[in-house]
Amino acid sequence: MEHLSIGEFARTSGLTPKALRLYDELDLLRPARVDPLTGYRWYAPDQLDRARLVARLRLIGMPLARIREVASAPVGVAADQVRAYWRQVEADTASRRDIVASVVEHLRTKETTMQISGPTLTARSAWRLGQGARAAQQDALHAGESLFVVADGFGPHGSPVPAGLAVDAFATMDHPWNAADGDPAAALGAAFAEAQRTITAEAAALADPRHFGTTVTAALLVGSTLFSAHVGDSRLWLVRDGRAEQLTRDHTVVAALIEEGRLTEDEARSHEDRSLLNRALVPAGTGGHSDAGPDLATTEVRPGDRLVLTGDGGLARQLRPRRRRPRRLRWTSDQVALSTGSSTR
Repeated sequence: MEHLSIGEFARTSGLTPKALRLYDELDLLRPARVDPLTGYRWYAPDQLDRARLVARLRLIGMPLARIREVASAPVGVAADQVRAYWRQVEADTASRRDIVASVVEHLRTKETTMQISGPTLTARSAWRLGQGARAAQQDALHAGESLFVVADGFGPHGSPVPAGLAVDAFATMDHPWNAADGDPAAALGAAFAEAQRTITAEAAALADPRHFGTTVTAALLVGSTLFSAHVGDSRLWLVRDGRAEQLTRDHTVVAALIEEGRLTEDEARSHEDRSLLNRALVPAGTGGHSDAGPDLATTEVRPGDRLVLTGDGGLARQLRPRRRRPRRLRWTSDQVALSTGSSTR
């Protein structure tokens, strides 16, 4: 039987060579042959089914020890083991849901009215909107005086309809903010709800409204505080002293598993579902956690800070968080960059 090199096997199975070496060490996926002189690993084509099963089970967060049991069990038994694992995951999630409700209620009793304080900063911005490899432009952005939004749309229209609707809903907030305007975080949440209403109405005539929506990352500068609303895998970055920090979390299937330590970055990097969203701004009632709302956050900024909003995390390829020396940022397909400074107002 003709063997595949570890590189060929990795590309075909959706795993990485590093993950394959780990699975070899754990006796989860042994190579069919190891060169006695070089130690190079070779795999048989009939091992691909097992490799793909391992990749899919890792995607649901199953521990490697348990995957070994499933992969070695007869087909009927293996299906029961996967079903039993997922039942426990759902039970654990239900238990944590009750705890979360209790914690949120406790914290809300301690909340006070937000006071906008600190110096008033102004922003200078630049932006670029590209089409990339898509047949039609489906992204939209807004770079204004104090509000900045990036939206990466998807859907059958072949145009930036959902992304444009989302940006329009937020754009009304682009004005100097004062106490009479209320809580900026609440206003961002209300803009998200308005965007969902318009997207829901627009999708009513579609045969399949489930595949119609957009990611949204919006940032509102008020005083020296940046208020943000985020859903999807577009990103907000803070670049300070030459180091980049991602302020948002990707709402993808693999991102939460990586954060929880249940999936390595190497395993996720070449996975066929690595970009699969599990939260986005989509029509109400169509699934995808459409009614969960955005992640809301606040960040204190300083004069000279640079903030970058990107689609699909483009900044990660340009400036790593641990990099010590500043580096000029290159434009990606859709990106807004702004720098903050002192104001005389």
